[in-house]
Amino acid sequence: MKLHQKILKIVFSALFLALAYVLPMLTGQIPEIGSMLCPMHIPVLLCGFICGWQSGLAVGFIAPLFRSLTLGMPPFFPSAVCMAFELAAYGALSGLMHKILPKKTPYMYASLLTAMIVGRIIWGCAMFVCLATSGGSFTFAAFIAGAVTNAVPGIILQIILVPVLVMIFNRSKILK
Repeated sequence: MKLHQKILKIVFSALFLALAYVLPMLTGQIPEIGSMLCPMHIPVLLCGFICGWQSGLAVGFIAPLFRSLTLGMPPFFPSAVCMAFELAAYGALSGLMHKILPKKTPYMYASLLTAMIVGRIIWGCAMFVCLATSGGSFTFAAFIAGAVTNAVPGIILQIILVPVLVMIFNRSKILK
């Protein structure tokens, strides 16, 4: 990879981190569905697809922790800590699978859905561990509510928006 491509990858990763920081402020203006849209997930998924798995992992891990430490949202423990593992998985898996699989639309959806499913499972495991270490409990019903039921609008938005944006970006050939 040429130097200017490496610099572009770093710049785009920083932009995706900034988007993950700012988007929750925009969706937070609609309290009924703001958090249900999972606004930090989209930039992290895009970062994985566009900048690669390493950048996706880093941006995914840093974004919720940085936002929590600077703005207090999401609450640091257990929310931001568990989201850091979830979003790191999103970014890493979307990027890794996109690199390995053919660059055709069905495979992009396979990469996206795999990242979304595995990321949510990792979030559930992290919540279980964090709550168990602090004397609480995390039930399967709480997992389904947090990972699926409350996130349906965000899941739909990710399935529609992420592949379209990745296709648009890939056609621009900025990083190629």
